[in-house]
Amino acid sequence: MSTHTTQLPFSAKSTNYSTPPIKRPSAREREYLRPKEVEAMISAARAVGRHSVRDAAIILLMFRHGLRTAELIALKWSQIDFSEGYIDIHRLKHGHDTVHPLRAPELRALRQLQRDYRDTPYVFVSERKAPLSTRAVRHIIARAGELAGITEPVHPHQLRHACGYYLAVQGHDTRAIQDYLGHKNIHHTVRYTQMSPQRFEKFWRD
Repeated sequence: MSTHTTQLPFSAKSTNYSTPPIKRPSAREREYLRPKEVEAMISAARAVGRHSVRDAAIILLMFRHGLRTAELIALKWSQIDFSEGYIDIHRLKHGHDTVHPLRAPELRALRQLQRDYRDTPYVFVSERKAPLSTRAVRHIIARAGELAGITEPVHPHQLRHACGYYLAVQGHDTRAIQDYLGHKNIHHTVRYTQMSPQRFEKFWRD
């Protein structure tokens, strides 16, 4: 005797998927860091741990070049030109690749890194000479922020925002900032100039 099983029609509504968590707005007062806070983080990172030079260099380069975490950990020595003082930035998220000048503090930090972490194609590596993970970078940045006395937890992308904010405050052209950060859409860049108080400096003549 055969048993007959009735197959119900498929319905996406009937599938038991867990509900994704609701994305909540950030509780931070601002999503960028000020230059003095970045300097304090670099000093704090330089003062602790076996990888103090590396960790300080991470913060410095992420700030000065607006690097995303994935761009930082993928950075290779082949992208660094010590003789001419340039760095090739390979942007993600369909951004525009750019070539940035390297200043003396960055060149000193990178040369020290090259001496300390030999025989690896990647700039920022672990003790095992493997590229750092995004989790490791988040930990390095969060620890530096805490040691620097920043009251709210710091995440790496705040350094990219800090770069855009700093350039806007210095009065640089929005298009130039867009190219520097590799933004595909200028609307992502405009927010930095909107935050800059330099726009209003000539409003009052006391």
